[in-house]
Amino acid sequence: VKLLAIAEKGDDGIVQRVHPALVPEGTPLAAVSGVYNAVAVDGDRVGHLVLEGRGAGEGPTASAVLSDLVDIARGLVVPPFIVPAAKLKAPAKPLMDAHKSSFYLRLRAVDRAGSMAEITRALAQASVSIERIVQRGEKGRAGGDGSGRLPVVFITHETDEGTMARARAHLAEHEDVAGTPLVIRIEDGELR
Repeated sequence: VKLLAIAEKGDDGIVQRVHPALVPEGTPLAAVSGVYNAVAVDGDRVGHLVLEGRGAGEGPTASAVLSDLVDIARGLVVPPFIVPAAKLKAPAKPLMDAHKSSFYLRLRAVDRAGSMAEITRALAQASVSIERIVQRGEKGRAGGDGSGRLPVVFITHETDEGTMARARAHLAEHEDVAGTPLVIRIEDGELR
């Protein structure tokens, strides 16, 4: 799980979002850890670029602060986007509800005959297609943890945010689900 800040230019404008997401193992972003940050850029001519370096800690923070102080002392005042903010044109902002991805959905299902069928039916009624289901209980313990509730993980096929949010809200009220399900986006499109 990585905290991603994503900016994408699409047909409807620029989509900007910050959220935790699952990224595929073996990708450059999956390998970033500790005080390191990375920036991945996809360009028409250059392809996929990944820049990685220290983003926190004494050295990087001191360097950034010192650089700002030197600029102030020199009287160097440059607008953050090279163009004064008053001259910037606001891009169209597509709604986050339209963003599509696969999702990791984890819930605690009531341990009774037919509960999984009811849960999958509820997801189908919400227009969420399931790619994979993982359900594991521990030997000798009812419900895996003695509570009569089994942890279940669903990986969905690609769907939009709005549909997934409605499905999550519906499942939170479902009699065969204990509590509010956990939903995490899966970002795997351009993270090679």
